[in-house]
Amino acid sequence: MDNQTAQFDDLQLIALPTAVSCAEMFVRFTLAEWSLRDLTSVATSVSGALVQGAVDDADSTTPGMLTVRLRLAGGSLVVEVERDPSARCPETAPDLEEGRTGVDSGRTGAPLVWCEVPLPGQQAASAVPLPKRERRASAEAARWADQPDEVDPAVWDKLLSGLGGSPSGGKHAE
Repeated sequence: MDNQTAQFDDLQLIALPTAVSCAEMFVRFTLAEWSLRDLTSVATSVSGALVQGAVDDADSTTPGMLTVRLRLAGGSLVVEVERDPSARCPETAPDLEEGRTGVDSGRTGAPLVWCEVPLPGQQAASAVPLPKRERRASAEAARWADQPDEVDPAVWDKLLSGLGGSPSGGKHAE
């Protein structure tokens, strides 16, 4: 796990049962963004198992937070689940057939459980393209683009009177 991280994305969740499906959805979305759809099934299974372990170990009355992190490093996708600093640290890493696993301390000293999954076709992490995002106006913004920027005076009066002011300088008639 000492390879240089080429890119990563993470998501913080509360350690409750719903975190499992949220983590799986995050993994599917992120791998689609990274053009690594071939790893979706494996990585979703891994993240589900790691998050479920954290949820099972969490105190259900005060569950704490967990962070699901996907990292591309070397020739691997590393799925990490960093538990709340107050959480119990598992003695051993879960045994997952999908990849090499381990337990470490995270950046904050919190328990960090991880699984390293090889990238397809011996691909290097640095060769995975970053998502390309373009700034686009929403359909609603385009629809209103040719409309005048004026506000109906009745709406303006109602808004200002609701805020305790008025168009006449904030003074109310007595």
